Amino acid sequence: MRSLHFDRFGTPEVLTVHHAADPVATDDQAVIAVKAASINPSDVKNVGGAFPSTVLPRVPGRDFAGVVVDGPTDWIGAEVWGTGGDIGFSRDGSHAELLAVPVDALVRKPAGLSFDEAATAGVHFVTAWLGAIQTAELAKDETIAIFGVSGGVGGAVAQIAAARGARVIGVGRTPPRTDSPAAKYVDAFVALEGTDDVAARIRAATGGRGADVVYDAVGGVTTAAALASVAPRGRMVAISAVGSRTVTFDLIDFYRNETRLLGVDSTKLGVVAAGALLSELTPYFESGAFRPLPVARTYGLDDAPLAYQAVAAGTSGRIVLHP
Repeated sequence: MRSLHFDRFGTPEVLTVHHAADPVATDDQAVIAVKAASINPSDVKNVGGAFPSTVLPRVPGRDFAGVVVDGPTDWIGAEVWGTGGDIGFSRDGSHAELLAVPVDALVRKPAGLSFDEAATAGVHFVTAWLGAIQTAELAKDETIAIFGVSGGVGGAVAQIAAARGARVIGVGRTPPRTDSPAAKYVDAFVALEGTDDVAARIRAATGGRGADVVYDAVGGVTTAAALASVAPRGRMVAISAVGSRTVTFDLIDFYRNETRLLGVDSTKLGVVAAGALLSELTPYFESGAFRPLPVARTYGLDDAPLAYQAVAAGTSGRIVLHP
């Protein structure tokens, strides 16, 4: 098979296309023909050496959609989707013609999603659900402020929050595009025109109370404003750090507000655990309640460095590889 490959960390130019032996199914492992695999910012960071869990040499790629070609008889020919914090890091990933995963990781693709669409949903929705629902325990009628609402994770959080019956305040440099699935779920939008008055505007939009949950999908440059936006005894979720990984905040204000600061790292979920979560999410995709971001461009493996560069440059919409 042909696969993307890197044996040292660096810019996307370190990626090469290799010919490797096809993976073989075992009693507990299936082989998937990858029809589509998205490129996430974390894939770019992975190639750059940002994750200590990565073992070289490696085939990168977390998200995928494809068809089972070898494994248990009842799975042969099944259209599946998946993601994981181990594939592409400690085991070979999805930026290849074939991908081997544990049988327990197999999840049938929602029929309403194309392979391209299914390949773009994994990291975004797993991270969003893990943070908003499993960790922060967002409840019906609560208010959530989402920093980075126009991004992939932020947009997924908005859809999940709406399905939960929560009120959504979006925060970002610009509102979600009208073709973004999250746009119709944002009840109010606060622009990041510098962070000094962002918290005041969020509090004004919540009757002075602040948001029950603040999901900071940006981090670093937004952390102070996000913390200042939390309602008394509210929760803040942090998943990223942009600009600086070190922040300072008023500890007295923090404990007097009884804020709970929660870190979430989706790379801790392996492909099996992430598959179980995708199974929970499947009915929402089947019903049309959840939709991934639009696909902006598709690339073949030979043009993968260009695809990675497009993601690093912040291209609006999703970038998908067709191995």
